[in-house]
Amino acid sequence: MAICELDSDDSLCKKAKLTIVRVHLDSIEGLEEYAEYDLVISNTMAKKVLGDSWEQFLKRNRLDNDQEQIYLDKLKKEADREILIPHAEKRYTGWFVMDDLPVKVAEEVLSRKGDEDLLTGWDMISFDEMNSTCAVCELSWDKGRGCIGTFGPDSGLLPGIAEKYGCEIIANVPKLAENGEKLSTQDAKRLLEEIALLREKLPDEGKMMVRRYAGVLDRLEKMAEVCTGYGTRFYFI
Repeated sequence: MAICELDSDDSLCKKAKLTIVRVHLDSIEGLEEYAEYDLVISNTMAKKVLGDSWEQFLKRNRLDNDQEQIYLDKLKKEADREILIPHAEKRYTGWFVMDDLPVKVAEEVLSRKGDEDLLTGWDMISFDEMNSTCAVCELSWDKGRGCIGTFGPDSGLLPGIAEKYGCEIIANVPKLAENGEKLSTQDAKRLLEEIALLREKLPDEGKMMVRRYAGVLDRLEKMAEVCTGYGTRFYFI
C-alpha cells in the first residue's frame, strides 16, 4: 500500500522524480549529433595501431589479451585514448542527456520516448541518499522508511473480516491492488473510520486476529493520516 507522494509539494522527492535527466530511444535517426555514444575499437585494430607497445598497453590498462573489443572510456591512460581515438568507431547507446540538449531537440526526444524509456533525478541517486531523504520526509508514513508499506499476503483474512462489518475499502483491498485504482483523500477519511470500527470489532474475532492484524491497522492508519493531512491519494499494490 502506498500514497501518491507526487500529489503533495511537501514530498521531498517530488522535484527529483519530476525532473527527467536521461531518455532512451530505440531509434536515434536524425538525432545522432546529440545522442550519447561510446568509442569502441576492436582488439585486432588496437593491436595493429599500437604495434610493439601492445603488451605494455594491456598491462598499464589492466586489460585481457583475449577480449574482442575495447571501450576507450575504460582505459586508464589518457595518452592511450588519444592514440586510439582516430581509429575507434562510435557506438550509440540510444541515451540522451536532457540538460545538454537544445529546447527543440529535447522536445523531439521526449515526443519519441516510450513510457519506461527515461531516468529521473530520483533514479540517479544512491539508495543511501534515497533512504536519508525518506527518513526526514513528512510524507514518509512507514516509520521513516518511505511512503510504501506492506498490507499483507493475498491469503490474509482481514478483507473477509472487514466485509463482515461493512468496511468496504479494506474488504476490497485485493481487488483494488489488482486494478491499481487510486483512492481519494475523502476515501482516506473513510478508511480511518473503517480502521476505528475494526479495532473495536477484532476482539470478537479472537485474540489471534487481534495479534495478527493490529499492526496492519496501525500501518493503514498512518498512511490514511498522511493522505488526509497532505491531500494525497493512495492505492494498494
